[in-house]
Amino acid sequence: MKTILTLFLIGISMSTFAQIKVNHIAVHVSKLKPSMDFYENIVGLKAIEEPFKDGLHAWYDIGGGAALHLIEAPNTPTEISKVNHLCFSMADMDSFIKTLKDTNYHFESWQGEKSKVTIRVDGIRQIYIQDPDGNWLELNDDF
Repeated sequence: MKTILTLFLIGISMSTFAQIKVNHIAVHVSKLKPSMDFYENIVGLKAIEEPFKDGLHAWYDIGGGAALHLIEAPNTPTEISKVNHLCFSMADMDSFIKTLKDTNYHFESWQGEKSKVTIRVDGIRQIYIQDPDGNWLELNDDF
């Protein structure tokens, strides 16, 4: 399986849509306020605008155009969870999705709908895939 992922990633890097960047790292937290205090006051990160404004999210600039997203959710996971994921933004997500479909590589929406795209509240399109170990990656068009 690792060979398949390696070939897949090499193929991505050689294609026209391979210009990608780290967009954000999402971290599941059990209580948002203590986590915000830690990342702001201990780590020294600067809070940035977050579109949800639901009291369950906090976003921080981590440099290079990337952000750390803290997401409060009950029952901090002890197993792999889609809430914990690495995100890459790409210039041509449609070509990437076509490659996934052409190679029968499973992708899904945030809600878990197979071969579907999620449109976030800020208009960004996103999909999710898993690496061979089951870790989640979000790919979106916020390039």
